[in-house]
Amino acid sequence: MDVAGHTVIVTGAAGNLGGAVARAFRDRDANVVLVARRVDALASQFGPQNERQRYAAADLTRQDDAGAVVAEALARFGRVDALCNVAGGFRMGFPVHETPDAMFDALYDVNVRSVVNMVRVVVPAMLAAGRGSIINVAAMAAQKGIGNMGAYCASKAVVVRLTEAMAAELGGRNIRVNCVLPSTLDTPQNRAEMPDADASAWVAPADLAQAIVFLASPAARAVNGAAIPITGRA
Repeated sequence: MDVAGHTVIVTGAAGNLGGAVARAFRDRDANVVLVARRVDALASQFGPQNERQRYAAADLTRQDDAGAVVAEALARFGRVDALCNVAGGFRMGFPVHETPDAMFDALYDVNVRSVVNMVRVVVPAMLAAGRGSIINVAAMAAQKGIGNMGAYCASKAVVVRLTEAMAAELGGRNIRVNCVLPSTLDTPQNRAEMPDADASAWVAPADLAQAIVFLASPAARAVNGAAIPITGRA
């Protein structure tokens, strides 16, 4: 899993999973461009920017913001070897027929539009370089509809289908596109919201980050179009 010297964009880097992914790449001497809505949220986690670590504030539901992120990466490092689309959101609580339009729209924006906006600007740079890897974060909930979670399940299912379509489009041009399907993440927020749940069955963000690093690395050169369940327990 040698990614030393590679340039990696990580969206949602201020969150639990995004932070773990950023650290996993940084620990392997990759150049990282970390994306969040606020730079101060990144600085509080990762310290000051340096020659291998850059920050970008962006609302990825806006195409112009996504374009600015990629422009910064190219200006600083000259290439983008991997894009990790970690940014996303979760909401539940309504049956499909009662789900407000605002919830459908919000989940589509954060889980789908953020991915589409980033790949629109990353893929041309990867095509020009003749190589690249894109890893999207979907969810186990993408595999089957769950009661009172229809909007979330649907938005993550779209991520899987887009991953498969892009893999078919780009695999022959040396750009691999895969996604991971985590079950419940072991985060402080989830522990607080579900105090009686068995957290030993949850997925540690650091462990999921290792799978993402693998998919971005040359070790996964034969993997394209995969949707990999990450369930935390065998």
